[in-house]
Amino acid sequence: MSSKETVDLGIVDALAQLSFAVQNALARRAAAYELSMTQVRLMGVLRDRTAGMQQIAGLLELDKSSVTGLVDRAVKRGLVVKQTSTDDRRVSRVELTAEGHRIARMVGEEFGGDVLALLAGIDAADIAALSRIASDVIVESGRHPAVE
Repeated sequence: MSSKETVDLGIVDALAQLSFAVQNALARRAAAYELSMTQVRLMGVLRDRTAGMQQIAGLLELDKSSVTGLVDRAVKRGLVVKQTSTDDRRVSRVELTAEGHRIARMVGEEFGGDVLALLAGIDAADIAALSRIASDVIVESGRHPAVE
């Protein structure tokens, strides 16, 4: 920590307050691109993969009808394309368009800067420890896409 006095809010309050700060930063970035938070989450899911509607529903913890509307709105904005699977015509595969990738990259870069600004004044070793701990929590909770 810097020369400032260390304050321990307790794990629950500290994580809740940190979550609020991070979500507010992401919400500001989403709004700057006229995106909802759910659209940003969809783009995050698709930035490095093509996914089926069921997989998207699972990763976003939404029901299939909500995902259908979400994807249809993203198609209309030119952010994603939806194609019928060649293996099973009942399955739709969704991927980002070039514009979707561009916006996802910009939101990601700008949001990354916002997160780093939140961590300004925090020792590099503490940031590395926070990253490892947060990663462990996500993986152990099963919320990491590679785990599902």
